[in-house]
Amino acid sequence: MKPTALRRLAGFALVAMIVGAPIAGAAQTAAPMPPPAAPAAASAQSAAPSATPAAAAAATPAAAAPAATPAPKIDSGDTAWMLTSSVLVLMMTIPGLALFYAGMVRKKNILATVAQSFGATCVITVLWMIIGYSIAFTGSGKYIGDFKYVMLAPLGLNATSTLAPTIPESVYMMFQMTFAIITPALIAGALADRMKYSAFLVFMGAWLLLVYCPIAHWVWGGGWLGTAGALDYAGGTVVHLNAGTAGLVAALMLGKRKGLGTENMAPHNLVYSVIGASLLWVGWFGFNAGSALTSNVNAGMAMVATQIATAAAALAWMAAEWVIAKKPSVLGMVSGAVAGLVAITPASGFVNPTGALIIGLAAGAVCYLSAVHMKKAFGYDDALDCFGVHGVGGALGALMTGMFASKLINPSGAPKGGWLIDGNAHQMILQLEDVAATFFYCGIVTFIILLAIKVTIGLRVSEEVEREGLDINLHGEVVQA
Repeated sequence: MKPTALRRLAGFALVAMIVGAPIAGAAQTAAPMPPPAAPAAASAQSAAPSATPAAAAAATPAAAAPAATPAPKIDSGDTAWMLTSSVLVLMMTIPGLALFYAGMVRKKNILATVAQSFGATCVITVLWMIIGYSIAFTGSGKYIGDFKYVMLAPLGLNATSTLAPTIPESVYMMFQMTFAIITPALIAGALADRMKYSAFLVFMGAWLLLVYCPIAHWVWGGGWLGTAGALDYAGGTVVHLNAGTAGLVAALMLGKRKGLGTENMAPHNLVYSVIGASLLWVGWFGFNAGSALTSNVNAGMAMVATQIATAAAALAWMAAEWVIAKKPSVLGMVSGAVAGLVAITPASGFVNPTGALIIGLAAGAVCYLSAVHMKKAFGYDDALDCFGVHGVGGALGALMTGMFASKLINPSGAPKGGWLIDGNAHQMILQLEDVAATFFYCGIVTFIILLAIKVTIGLRVSEEVEREGLDINLHGEVVQA
């Protein structure tokens, strides 16, 4: 058999392992659907949570009986808000991220860049339904969930999750799916212009299951980091540091684009990027305010913090560029806004407006230096600044969450507050653990995944394909206008 045939056969085997294994085990691990005659019966995962310890302590002996604690009911207002938030977060990937990235590449690679966001959305949706949700958000393991929800088998019409008891579990699953979609899709910014589309799709699936799902469980699904007290309201480490770290590893393994430094690689259409960034900004309210999981005061404060930090970061990036480069670029303005969105994400539900302002100003200046000057100093080709904005901004936001979290803003989510507001210096240690664990686990496993793809189907297109353009060679189409 020819070497090319062997590489293709190995590639198909890799895809089969990623997608086929969960399906093969579904019959043994999936729980049966609740019978139609008893819609109120719920699985262990769908059971309503018990009363809080404080409420139990305050109750009289007569009122402490189990029957006196009513199960939380599905709230129509919460459900409506979470349906809206899910749509807003999906809009962040398609068309928001797709346009943001497409505007920054050369004309010959616009369709290939859009196809990455669109293809990732499709692959991740299917894998999330098959097994992703189950291993990320069910079970009580410290490091990974269980397999009870393979193929979403127990997801009945009236099911609720203990993590979001006032909305249908179908809505909660969908909301978390949109997070799972955008996180791997962000990585495309680091590997633009040079990765095979087949390799990209395989990488998206493998990275979702082996990197995103475990880390999401650690922080949000009942795992060790969230239990220890690490604060990440909407994904500073789970989403942004995670994706940024993977982007850095991918950029290093792929190598630099052909002609970098000698050819004109200016963005083809910055109007696309401005439109995409604007869609990201609007959609981010679903991302951050939606992470309250209810339509309440926490959602309102998270929305305020998001708006303030985003505007402040755009101004800070603009000012830094104005001083250093003598002109405030449009690309810099929108990149600064995205940096602010990234940095406020872990803090949005825990900080007051002043904290949000400081986080935004810091994010704009720091991410400008990392995306523009640190990249040049170290010589890696993070094409669209995935690590410079999402990796650095996510880590910065996670650490500053430990500084500015306030127990007055979120007494249940951050009962001890943070360092500078409430004197809880130990929170900084927890935030450092969260950042370090995400960075090292993601970096190591991402390297292994990419190495496996490289030795099977290959990572990078040929030099001829790269120079002629990915649109015509990978998709058989070109942009005419």
